[in-house]
Amino acid sequence: MDLALKPFKSVLKNRDHGWGPLVWFVYSGFFFVQPVLAHVSLGVWLLDIAGYLVFCCLYFGLFWLERPKAIVHIGGLILLGALFLPYNGGAAGFFIFAAAFVPFSTNTKRTALLGIFTITAIAAAESVILHLDIWTRFWACVFPLTVGGSNVFFAERNRMNCKLRKANEEIEHLAKVAERERIARDLHDVLGHTLSVITLKSELAGKLIDRDPERAGKEIREVENISRQALSDVRDAIRGYRSKGLVAELAQAKSTLETAGLAVQCDAATSMQLPPMQESVLSLAVREGVTNVVRHANARNCRLRIEQQNGMCRLEIADDGQGFATMEGNGLRGMRERVEMLGGTLDRRNKSGTTLTITLPLKEVAIKDVAEQEAIPEQEKAHEFESSR
Repeated sequence: MDLALKPFKSVLKNRDHGWGPLVWFVYSGFFFVQPVLAHVSLGVWLLDIAGYLVFCCLYFGLFWLERPKAIVHIGGLILLGALFLPYNGGAAGFFIFAAAFVPFSTNTKRTALLGIFTITAIAAAESVILHLDIWTRFWACVFPLTVGGSNVFFAERNRMNCKLRKANEEIEHLAKVAERERIARDLHDVLGHTLSVITLKSELAGKLIDRDPERAGKEIREVENISRQALSDVRDAIRGYRSKGLVAELAQAKSTLETAGLAVQCDAATSMQLPPMQESVLSLAVREGVTNVVRHANARNCRLRIEQQNGMCRLEIADDGQGFATMEGNGLRGMRERVEMLGGTLDRRNKSGTTLTITLPLKEVAIKDVAEQEAIPEQEKAHEFESSR
């Protein structure tokens, strides 16, 4: 009993179809017009009722069945129409319902049209061979074409909407992957630099605690301030506000280098005006570049230079240390990605130390252009994200 009622329960519970199945089901009542008007016998009535119950199971089942079972139900409707049409003209409605479901049960428009024409041909051939009245012929031949043909359009629109929905879901997924990768890059830059400074100042405070307690206390207080700033920077990175400004970043870089015992030369105009995206990328580049100098260069001198010329901005970070490894780490790789997103270039030379040069165009970059470059294939993005961790 539960199996027999499954199609009806499914339609009533499935809100995707709305009231459509029940509204269209009303038209099946024409099947009983001829028996009522012709005053048929009880046996014919029982036969019609049995056939109608079979129709109900086939009809409602089509709303929850997938291919190829749906095709079997459509075939059942055609067979039902062929069996009842000789003595009940209302059975032409079974052909109409079959034609109406064909577009939603096939993959292509061509297959749907072929199915509709086949159903119409069967109904037309039977009505002509049996010499049925003109109204039954019209009912059996014209309506399957009309209803089925209009549903071809609706089915095609549904398929396009489904493709569009899947495409939007894929875009949303890629955007989430790109955002996770951005956060991973930014956290690496923010925390990598800050932890290096904290380590440096903590070591210095440890060495000074006996010789110069006052200065050691000062270094510890600076560690506390830097830690608080790091917490703020992490929150900003997650929200997307990724830098505190190029001038402030240069000042912090100069302080970090001097704390590490390097002689610093900084050539940059404090009144320099840059587009927000370019300023953010250059600020993070200064942070990453200086962190690498402190960690790996073993240098004595460092030069920071920023200049604008011919619509381009050029950042140069040079030291006289031992140079870096040939392979790029996560920080440099993330920096290169940001620079290339804005149409710039990153060059690193290991000769008499290391010179890192970044060149960026000063024009505003459309968000669409950046998004297109961010939307690389999902698997590659996921792999890069895992690597950056």
